[in-house]
Amino acid sequence: MRTYQETLDYLYSRLPMFQRIGPAAYKKDLTNITALCNALGNPQESFKSIHIAGTNGKGSVAHMLYVFMMETGYITGISTSPHYKDFRERIKVEGSYITEDYVVRFVENHKKLIEDIQPSFFELTTAMAFDYFRSEGVEWAIIETGLGGRLDSTNIINPKLSIITNISLDHQNMLGDTLELIAMEKAGIIKEGVPVIVGERQEEVAPVFIRQALSKKSEIVFASDDVKVEALSFSEEGMQIRVTRSGTMLYESFITDLLGSYQLRNIGTFIRACEKMERIVNIENLFELLPQVLSNVKLEGNLMGRMDIIGKEPLCILDSAHNEAGLKYLFEELKRFEKDKWHIVFGTVNDKDMSPIWPLLPKEAIYYFAKADVPRGMDARLLLESATKLGLNAEAFSSVSEAFETSKKTAGKDDLIVICGSIFVVAEILP
Repeated sequence: MRTYQETLDYLYSRLPMFQRIGPAAYKKDLTNITALCNALGNPQESFKSIHIAGTNGKGSVAHMLYVFMMETGYITGISTSPHYKDFRERIKVEGSYITEDYVVRFVENHKKLIEDIQPSFFELTTAMAFDYFRSEGVEWAIIETGLGGRLDSTNIINPKLSIITNISLDHQNMLGDTLELIAMEKAGIIKEGVPVIVGERQEEVAPVFIRQALSKKSEIVFASDDVKVEALSFSEEGMQIRVTRSGTMLYESFITDLLGSYQLRNIGTFIRACEKMERIVNIENLFELLPQVLSNVKLEGNLMGRMDIIGKEPLCILDSAHNEAGLKYLFEELKRFEKDKWHIVFGTVNDKDMSPIWPLLPKEAIYYFAKADVPRGMDARLLLESATKLGLNAEAFSSVSEAFETSKKTAGKDDLIVICGSIFVVAEILP
């Protein structure tokens, strides 16, 4: 039997992996995942689920709900992607990663199935998650889509609640080059008679979700219509927030360990989803439970890569913002720290359209471009060439670690270092 590392090497080398090679790994149908789950005895039917799609915020909302459902006493699992440092981050049950032994045994036991079907990496990972949840007696699973929704491998489930956080331009070469086309793909997770929570009401795409919900006879709620979450204060440890619903005070003040004002939208989506879940299952003391959950989301849910502070003098922040909307939110948020000079360690993937991102990059910052150690990484020299034409103060480096170390040597103690642009770049700096 292979070791755990040998098993991962087998999966990485044999199965097309979007995280490493990009669009070539994307399978635009549910044939493979259906065949896999049929062969496994349809493990996805053994638990109840909440399905989450969206361009930004779906990982944060998924982890909030993961911690929430654990706190209610249900055996809870979560399936997310991609991972930062350890493959097992993708599949968790009750606060713990899937075991190395289970990963090895699953691959060994189903080697012929894998070679017959030849699924993508994500398709196999999804089937593995479902199988693991069944083996662990999971009662509720929080399932995050990988890409899109309609044809995403996770869309084989029949959830009790669907959530779509928001829509912005990302992966246009696979999902469509307009917000409406992308919304149509995300709306594909809306199932017959299953209620759906949409985090943000956006004028361009709200009709898409309303039409789909009507066609499926599904109740639809836009969280931003009646839940308002405001930040009262910010610190390096978290945010003090206030929550109102339809003008009525729900929470005058409590502290969440989440950083970043972009999380306010996600918290509103989460609260609306919890109110819906209270009607689906028996949940006691919901009002007291929500602040408790939000105070420890990052710790209890093992949530990483979202405004993570990894150093103080200079202040060093990691964030997985990588698309237009995410980076816009991030750079606005960083202004709150009122630091002297910004040093931005930045890298992206070679299939990323940078045209809407260049205008967002602060002109006064110093840039340290680097290619992450994955095949999809964009050559740092290409980034430098474009940045130079735009008049940015920048340099290219042979590795992310070299870029980061140089930024630390250059920055003063009252400066800010931010690492962003790609999850792969962030992963190489995470402690």
